[in-house]
Amino acid sequence: MSNSLTLEALQVLDAIDRRGSFAAAAQELNRAPSSLSYQVQKLEQDLDLIIFDRSGHKAVFTEAGQLLLNRGRILLSAANDLVEDANILAHGWELEISIAYDLLPIDFFFPLVRDLASVSKSRVKLQEEVLAGCWEALSYDRADLLICPKPEHIPLDVKVEVLGSFDMVWVASPDHIVHKRTSQFDQTSRKKYRAIVIADSARTAPRLSRNLIDDQPRLTVSNFPVKIDALCAGLGIGTLPRHIADTLVTENKLAIIEGSEAQSLDMVIAWRRNKMGKSKSWCIQYLKKYWKLSEFGR
Repeated sequence: MSNSLTLEALQVLDAIDRRGSFAAAAQELNRAPSSLSYQVQKLEQDLDLIIFDRSGHKAVFTEAGQLLLNRGRILLSAANDLVEDANILAHGWELEISIAYDLLPIDFFFPLVRDLASVSKSRVKLQEEVLAGCWEALSYDRADLLICPKPEHIPLDVKVEVLGSFDMVWVASPDHIVHKRTSQFDQTSRKKYRAIVIADSARTAPRLSRNLIDDQPRLTVSNFPVKIDALCAGLGIGTLPRHIADTLVTENKLAIIEGSEAQSLDMVIAWRRNKMGKSKSWCIQYLKKYWKLSEFGR
């Protein structure tokens, strides 16, 4: 039995539960769904357990399977901590540093990647997250550092420092009908126009929305560049950081919606207080200094 219940098998069960299906879990793990199905069936045979109830339309965990999943997650967490602690103890610098971000262009982090390489061999992972997905990534250790808008409530085990702020402005294509309206740009007026929004990247946490009215038509896209493309194509209205909007307005690809009000967002850097290795500490100090020198801090 001990040879069958591997960490890889527990990772498969964890992914199936978080993503809601074998197919979605296979996509996350970059494997074929048939491969996952075979591994689960083999695990059931080796352990002499029924992990999934397949009698309905969708396979669901049995009580025994749920127990295996819950206890297995404790083992996965312990294994991750063991590897990370061993690397920090042996080298001082983490093997990998993962940075999640929202509302920033990815090239903001390129100087950090170049400069970190001069002092450490730590691998860097940059991942765009949206809304609740940002804090979920930090909570589930999918990210070591996070730069995103400040939340209303800060988790107790998380350290947060404000980097600065920038404005979010309402924009639409210059020929969009919103520019021809005669009414005020209030909630009643806004819900007449399709909103272009980015999907919250949270996998398990309750999803959030920003500047969206419940009954407003919407087009949900996967990331920030696609949102910009949709706005420039005249498919709807939405908010963009002013530093991005200004360039597109100058190029006559977008126009500020007259009568709209800019919304100021505090941007923060956040990290969990435990597991503080050299790479994380170096990146925190670097990003705080670099923000002040960048276009956002001027």
